[in-house]
Amino acid sequence: MIERNSKYGSINITPEVVATIVGGAATECYGVIGMASQQVLKDGFYELLKKDNYTRGVIITVGEEGLIVDLYIIVGYGMKISEIVTEVQKKVKYVLETTLDVDIESINVYVQGVRVVK
Repeated sequence: MIERNSKYGSINITPEVVATIVGGAATECYGVIGMASQQVLKDGFYELLKKDNYTRGVIITVGEEGLIVDLYIIVGYGMKISEIVTEVQKKVKYVLETTLDVDIESINVYVQGVRVVK
């Protein structure tokens, strides 16, 4: 939980809120089809999550120097995965630093699958 104190009182931000912000930022990046659940379904496939379930595709932990973000994404077929992952890391870092004013220790992106874009 992120906690901020001011002269007006305290603000507590839960990891679920941070995960929703992270999921929204990640899915706005070019090449990202959606967020994936970190749990493998019985057939070896990953579930493509909708906007209200981003918390299942993002894990937020607090490290020594800031937040550690683990993202599970699905990318589009035929796109350069390394560039997509780099852009996701940059965008998530920027969004978290500007909206929540928190330090980021690391952003780990796990590509769970590749889907054909129609």
